[in-house]
Amino acid sequence: MSLPVALQLYSVRDEFAADLHGTLQQVKAMGYNGVELAGFGSHGAVAVKEALDKVGLRCISAHVPFDAIAASPNEVFAEYKSVGCEYIAIPWLSMEAAPGGETFAQTIPKIEEFGRIAKKHGLTLLYHNHEFEFRKVGDQYGLDALYEAVPAEYLQTQIDTCWVKLVNIDPAQYLRKYTNRAPLVHLKDFTLMGEVDGVPYDLIGAVNNGNRADKGTFTFKPVGSGAQDIPSILTAALDVGAQWVIVEYDQSPEFPPLETAKHSRDYLKSLGW
Repeated sequence: MSLPVALQLYSVRDEFAADLHGTLQQVKAMGYNGVELAGFGSHGAVAVKEALDKVGLRCISAHVPFDAIAASPNEVFAEYKSVGCEYIAIPWLSMEAAPGGETFAQTIPKIEEFGRIAKKHGLTLLYHNHEFEFRKVGDQYGLDALYEAVPAEYLQTQIDTCWVKLVNIDPAQYLRKYTNRAPLVHLKDFTLMGEVDGVPYDLIGAVNNGNRADKGTFTFKPVGSGAQDIPSILTAALDVGAQWVIVEYDQSPEFPPLETAKHSRDYLKSLGW
């Protein structure tokens, strides 16, 4: 038994921006069943929908920043619904608004409100974690505090297994904590030599200490070629009732991004996925 596999298009963002149809055709040819959007780029929702339909890819979900949703939630959700999305994931929160931050308490009711509005549009709201949500809030991880504070009816999980592993938590075990609340699971692989002192990216406005994928001890890898126990994560995804797994990598230092996407998909095919 397996689940359908999608690609987070942020992984091939430059290619997507330059050649919408060609990039989606290549993604389809690799064997991906769907995609997760990270915005429409300069193409617009209508053009993206037409291209997806033409190549036969499902748009299962989209990452939409918190501030973009807050500015006009009904319009945002309606637009992504028109492309075919079933899920909208908040991809990150500012350090102040994130679990453990100064304004976290004020952020919680806003997220619940987003979840209520999303539901009216036939969408399910998710939260996609990085590693900083695992700082403690009281006696629990901040990410758990968020999911405890917002009812599952209005907020589901999108566990990014890379960042769970980076903080020395077993991703498969952590996924099982959210059985029946984890419809989409992010597959992301990496290697780590030594310890990362700070954050291994500077992609979301976080302060970076130089340990980027192309400079330091942390390196993003194609799925199946890094530190992750991917078979155990896939088994857990099935066990918790996930609907899709989604390949994602933030940077591709070894290969061109589309080649990394193919390496990842080929590995999953070798496991029968």
